[in-house]
Amino acid sequence: MASSREIKRRIRSVKNVAQITRAMEMVSASKMRRAQRNVLATRPYADRMREVMANLTARVVGAARRGTLLEKRETVKSVALLVVTPDRGLCGSLVANVLRRAGRFITEQRAMGRTVDVYTFGRKGRDFFLRTGFAPAGEATRLGDAPKLEAILGVAISAISGFQSGKYDELYIVYSEFINTLVQRPAIKQLLPVESPAISTTTNVDYTYEPGEEEVLNSILPRYVETQIYQAVLESIASEHSARMVAMRNATNNAKDLVRDLTLSFNKARQAAITKEVSEIASGAAALTPVNA
Repeated sequence: MASSREIKRRIRSVKNVAQITRAMEMVSASKMRRAQRNVLATRPYADRMREVMANLTARVVGAARRGTLLEKRETVKSVALLVVTPDRGLCGSLVANVLRRAGRFITEQRAMGRTVDVYTFGRKGRDFFLRTGFAPAGEATRLGDAPKLEAILGVAISAISGFQSGKYDELYIVYSEFINTLVQRPAIKQLLPVESPAISTTTNVDYTYEPGEEEVLNSILPRYVETQIYQAVLESIASEHSARMVAMRNATNNAKDLVRDLTLSFNKARQAAITKEVSEIASGAAALTPVNA
């Protein structure tokens, strides 16, 4: 059994850790609220763009889709995958879930005889693929808690250009979808070729396009894909802070439970020491008492 001094030292260490995890929980809660606001702020723009895209793609059919981001290749030989992960850990199983989903997707594509190039957002994903000998074709790190659209454009444009040049036949993105504070789900979405959004039945707007429908469509398609990538990055940031807040809360609660158990062990050790001292004193006193003849 550990001595009282050792147990006391462990109690002090665990209490210090609990203070740190409690502070990290509060910081993550504050950042999570800001990240949620960022996600909600981009949704009206994304919804309006999706509405315009649905209207345009419904008018453009047949040969007009060839050579655009709407073109579906008959044979898929090469695929690009964007993987969105945090720069830091301590967020529970979020990173592992995203990387596991990405790994399963790569395995499935290779089983079909397709080559896969990976582009990463965040250090965790980049480091994982470097360790496995799967060097990313492009990367973006240190995006921060509120990245601008420009921060993701380098990787996004590189991947989109690969599709336009015929290097890739399809483009996917895997990220952590923010459901609520307690639930973050790894999701995979096809970005290219662009799938025509469904036309909303609640709005009936007749748009006039200048200079023409095809010109506007070819100009807006890359922006549409970039917006989807940006939205996925914001969702992942909100998921990261939510997962970290929950993980730090669990760590704090576990530390409190450990302190409680260690305090009980400390009291037992101290009581055992006191009992031993009293027993030794009693034995010494008995040894000094003269024996009556």
